[in-house]
Amino acid sequence: MTSRSSDTTNVLRGRVVTPARAIPDGVVVVHGDTIAHVGPAESSPVPPPPASTATLLPGLVDVHCHGGGGAGFPDATTEDEARAAVREHLAHGTTTLVASLVTAAPRTLLERSALLAGLADAGDLAGIHLEGPFLSRERRGAQDPDLMIDGSADLVREVARVSRGHLVTMTVAPEVPGVLGAGGVVEALASVGAVPSFGHSDTSARVTREAVAQAREALARHGAPSLRPTATHLFNGMRPWHHREPGPVAALLAAAGRGEAVVELVGDGTHLDPETVRAVADLTAGADGVILVTDAMAAAGMPDGAYRLGTADVVVAGGVARLASDGAIAGGTAHLLDVLRHTVAAGVDLVTAVRMASVVPAGVLGRTDVGRLEAGARADVLVTDDDLRPLAVLRGGLVVVGDPAGQAS
Repeated sequence: MTSRSSDTTNVLRGRVVTPARAIPDGVVVVHGDTIAHVGPAESSPVPPPPASTATLLPGLVDVHCHGGGGAGFPDATTEDEARAAVREHLAHGTTTLVASLVTAAPRTLLERSALLAGLADAGDLAGIHLEGPFLSRERRGAQDPDLMIDGSADLVREVARVSRGHLVTMTVAPEVPGVLGAGGVVEALASVGAVPSFGHSDTSARVTREAVAQAREALARHGAPSLRPTATHLFNGMRPWHHREPGPVAALLAAAGRGEAVVELVGDGTHLDPETVRAVADLTAGADGVILVTDAMAAAGMPDGAYRLGTADVVVAGGVARLASDGAIAGGTAHLLDVLRHTVAAGVDLVTAVRMASVVPAGVLGRTDVGRLEAGARADVLVTDDDLRPLAVLRGGLVVVGDPAGQAS
């Protein structure tokens, strides 16, 4: 899935965004598939190239993506179809990608999970995310309410089995029978190493708070790589926050602010107002409680037109995907770099926004080797211009698109 490799030492120069700061004139030294050094150009251990106006970001990490490039993970029947979606996002700087499914019949979920496990085995995907089928019909969004069912720990274990260890997270509504409690879905997810994500929910703040507590206890007891449950696209597909009926949003925001949960934001300019994105970042980013996601579907990177998302017909007009049946928003059409750019434009500082699209989602996956420009990390580098438009991408030291050395020197 890459076009050109480098097995020697390469030095990239520009504004470098590390997990802690932005270096105005920095270098990233890549040796083979690993970052060997990151720091100011003046202290480079090897002669640096000429100064550059490029910005060097870590490869981005998207943990909620249904497709792109004309292909959708919920509808893919071959690995090549699914790989087309991976290529679309990789070419725009997402070097670590989780494939998301939608509510479907159990047999379909098992078939798709087994298919996607092949791409995860090959390293093209970082894991599999199931958004459903244990969701609230009242907050179904673009998902098929006829296929939503009560929680089944047995189905979770069967999905985990066919996924060959690549099931990393699952969206559930806490109020659905069988999700919480002894022997429930949350317990089953923790036991197979997957993170519960709460969303598409019409429940109360109290039930949500209890769900977060149960998830954290189960994750800790089973030794999961991440001890923080997540919230699937906060606000979207949830009971709105009213001051007398706060619903799940209040509890999830509070948990994220305490460092006990992580909330997803689809900050693409369509799903949320920019002021909402900025406010949530102000409230929770200090606790690394926010991750940016695309919720992208097959139309990402594609022209307006007709598409599918699971069982639903979707019409994309003006870059916005909506159900043909009732006009509900049906996933995103942006790449994660687009979401990052919108988030910075909303007033979130660059370093914080980049963390929300790299380090923090990598932590949800229990990964410390991706999503960061640091010595020892995998050599995933996204080269952009001043406006955060992509110029070149490296993944594991391999050139995906562009000429990183030429763009950053």
